[in-house]
Amino acid sequence: MQIGIDSFAALVADPITGAMPTAADRMKNLLEEIELADRVGLDFFGLGEHHREEYLDSAPAVILAAAAARTKQIRLGSAVTVISAADPVRVFQEFATLDLISGGRAEIVVGRGSFVESFPLFGLKLEDYDDLFIEKLDLLLTLRDSTNVSWKGKHRAALTGQGVYPRPLQAKIPIWLGVGGTPQSFARAGALGLPLMVAIIGGEPHRFRPLVDLYREAGARAGYKPADLKVGIHALGYVADTDQQAADEFFPGYAAAFTKIGKERGWPPVTRRQFDALLQPRGALMVGGPETVAAKVRQMSDDLGGIDRITFQMSVAALRHKPLLHAINLLGSKVAPILRGTVSA
Repeated sequence: MQIGIDSFAALVADPITGAMPTAADRMKNLLEEIELADRVGLDFFGLGEHHREEYLDSAPAVILAAAAARTKQIRLGSAVTVISAADPVRVFQEFATLDLISGGRAEIVVGRGSFVESFPLFGLKLEDYDDLFIEKLDLLLTLRDSTNVSWKGKHRAALTGQGVYPRPLQAKIPIWLGVGGTPQSFARAGALGLPLMVAIIGGEPHRFRPLVDLYREAGARAGYKPADLKVGIHALGYVADTDQQAADEFFPGYAAAFTKIGKERGWPPVTRRQFDALLQPRGALMVGGPETVAAKVRQMSDDLGGIDRITFQMSVAALRHKPLLHAINLLGSKVAPILRGTVSA
């Protein structure tokens, strides 16, 4: 099992002191986090894409390129690229360039995203939400397979054999399909034979088993082997020395972030009782000491019929830099060896 981290490069106030870091300091800290993840042997670091005041990741490929020059082994990718609102040609060029800089370590996770600011920002209509995604994903996959592309769609100018450069170092940059809870998205990923990245941020992960089965069944019908149909999980998580410490450090920022989003979407404020329920063995939050977190990941993998990658989203909780670095170190030195079977829990 691969173990990684996803970050949204959040620029938010300390939930305890109210102090706000500068954008430059937050970016410096983010690059330090990626460097440490590489040093402790984690497999992947992903960056989200947002176009909101509280995030610094509107151009994730630029940040990842800076990280590529400072790392050696860790794979680097998006989490997710909002392909509906992007130009697939530019996305491919950016990640092909990243692949060259990193020595063949680039990946792309494409999805619809959970915010919609990018649509009016780039002159797109929300009523075209589904069509844009399907069409642009098709173009991105075509660009990956061919240098000179002839392609026509409704929402972008046609390509008539132009070459798209540079070409990446990898024969095919891995393209994962990031999904939430829509059955059609799981089936689409299977039919295309794309690895699946499932965002599970609440509830009980075992409830996603029918959707993961749908993905595998659709892939099998399309002629793909089980080894081709990889399943990854994007989960909210945090590791500290003890379960209590992890919960107490993660909760303030978690509650602040989801209460703020809740005001926009009509959810009630987050309570500690709700948070604690998600810490139970089958709850969605991968928060605790190393052994607890490893056990939760294993339980989730068993419940979903096996997973190939788990990525921990820790930045949502506005954690201070030193505790976050410690959590990354624990992921690499304590949690990863348990999940890879090199040490016992």
